[in-house]
Amino acid sequence: MQKFECDVCGYIYDPAFGDPDNGVAPGTAFADIPDSWECPTCGVGKDDFSPVD
Repeated sequence: MQKFECDVCGYIYDPAFGDPDNGVAPGTAFADIPDSWECPTCGVGKDDFSPVD
């Protein structure tokens, strides 16, 4: 699955790990994360993430 990087702080969302501390289970694709989710490091929204090549 595609990883995504926060454009602001560089946090990498890796679907293999999810973000369980913030209610996103491992195996959750970035597109399936709720729109209300925020970067766990800096707090920006999903719109400020870009796909990692």
